[in-house]
Amino acid sequence: MSFSQSKVVAITNHKGGCGKTTTIINLAAEFGRMGFRVLVIDMDPQANASLHIGTTHPSRVDFTCAELLLGEPSSLPHAIHEQTHLEGVSLIYGSLSLGKTEDELKDVTPRPSEELRSKLEPADGVYDIILIDCPPSLKLLTSNAMAAATHIIVPVESGSQYGLYGADDLLKHVAKIRRINPKVMLLGALLLKHDERQTVCKLLETTATRTFGQILPVKISASTKVNQAAVMQQSVHCLDRTSKVAREFRRLATGLIDTLGLKMPVGGTQ
Repeated sequence: MSFSQSKVVAITNHKGGCGKTTTIINLAAEFGRMGFRVLVIDMDPQANASLHIGTTHPSRVDFTCAELLLGEPSSLPHAIHEQTHLEGVSLIYGSLSLGKTEDELKDVTPRPSEELRSKLEPADGVYDIILIDCPPSLKLLTSNAMAAATHIIVPVESGSQYGLYGADDLLKHVAKIRRINPKVMLLGALLLKHDERQTVCKLLETTATRTFGQILPVKISASTKVNQAAVMQQSVHCLDRTSKVAREFRRLATGLIDTLGLKMPVGGTQ
């Protein structure tokens, strides 16, 4: 099965602290604000996206992404929580138990990398866009996200000299996943904490373009607003819509509408 209506974007990089969750939260908020039907799937055992946008602590949620992956084919409705801190955004919670789920998947299914894709089949067309927050690894959880995805975005911390560490391994993993999901498109690197004035950022931008083939045209600046919004369980748009970083995420979401082939909802606003 491949998705014919919903766009499924895996936000992935096996390097920790590169801005995956920040990207997920703020893109979800922008798409939801525009009127799109959005689902966030938190596949990271740390569950930071769930802690940010969920109204319940992940430890108190009975049916998380872990239960979805190991559950019956009809279990998807039990996993989806429509009430979140972001308007128009539903959530499948992450959980610490996802760490053991990777091992259990190998024992319970003959195609352990394809369980998420199978379980999400009923969601095709129900949501306009599904955003998957991946853990900082290239193991089975990330493989499931990539196998279910129509598109992949790789967040890269532009201000770090180690921002592209392991990029070749990531690209090799995408190539492997294409054996089971040949239509998945790598949209390229998304540069975060980017400052055009810094030499390290300029050098990393050049290297990222060469490594991934392209980078997304909108770069996200470093800003204390991102951490403030996380503490307050808001998007940067809700915290301060006039801030530079809020405007950048707005432009990024607007650009992705065309890139992903999304149609603006009736009555939606950019």
